[in-house]
Amino acid sequence: MSAENEKNKTAAEEYTIKFIPPQGGDTKTIRLPGTLFKYGVISLLAGAMLFVGAFSYAVYSTFVNRNGAAEIEDLRQVNSIQQEQLLQLAKKANALQEDMNQLKKLEEDIRRLSGAQPMQENNSSNGDGNQSVDPETHNGQGGPISTPTVQNVSDTLALVEQGLAVRRQSLTALKEELSQRQKELGAVSINLPGGTTPAIWPARGVVSSPYGLRWNGSDFHPGIDIANDMGTPILATADGVVRVAGWNDGGYGNMVDIDHGNGIMTRYGHAMQVAVTAGQHVRRGQVIAYMGSTGFSTGPHVHYEVRINGQAVNPSAYLH
Repeated sequence: MSAENEKNKTAAEEYTIKFIPPQGGDTKTIRLPGTLFKYGVISLLAGAMLFVGAFSYAVYSTFVNRNGAAEIEDLRQVNSIQQEQLLQLAKKANALQEDMNQLKKLEEDIRRLSGAQPMQENNSSNGDGNQSVDPETHNGQGGPISTPTVQNVSDTLALVEQGLAVRRQSLTALKEELSQRQKELGAVSINLPGGTTPAIWPARGVVSSPYGLRWNGSDFHPGIDIANDMGTPILATADGVVRVAGWNDGGYGNMVDIDHGNGIMTRYGHAMQVAVTAGQHVRRGQVIAYMGSTGFSTGPHVHYEVRINGQAVNPSAYLH
């Protein structure tokens, strides 16, 4: 009885697989032990699960990569739009600056025609009171190329705002002068510190390019350009020590930098010839170079900058 049970148990643990040809022929039979068959089924299920997992991960990765690429493209488009908006704002700021210059010119004409006192400002159109220089023939401009930034545009708008306040005050004073038929306009004297503070014009000539945005807002000008004949003397605007005297590869051409102490530095660019050397002590009014058109320049002029602790500021406050 036990032998028969053992035989039945052995038979129950075997699996038979038959292969029957479609058009007759010998039938092939494969017998697999029960344990091997179970392992085979488990292996197939595990393989199927791995395949499904790998396929799902591949689909997920593809979806994530596509979303990432779409986000990057969206960011690029947003950045492009912001750059275009900044450029348009720079152009508007430049237009406002040009309007301020025209308003100033109109006031100058009114004062001249009415016999009123000339404007007592630091940024008059002709440097050092030289009215003989023709702005039509002396219009050289230059300086380093710099793309407008949010800070540049903000600074320019601040200058326009300041200019509006100055124009309002100046025109109010002109109205009072004309109404009272006074010959002189009370001017507030400016008390300057010692000789180490820039306080004179670096050259005689015409301001061909002011401080701020220019060229329809495509460039920010960190100084002023004063144009005149080739070889016009360029003067140190304050006492100091020459730090740089020679060629500059950044667009300034022949350049002179003077350290005046207390974080104040002045720069004179595009010279035809430099007349000082690095380390030399100079005095206010001393000839340091001669006007030229070297570097990035369209004609003979001097590019003049005033820097406070390395930051370019509007030189008009230092022109008297």
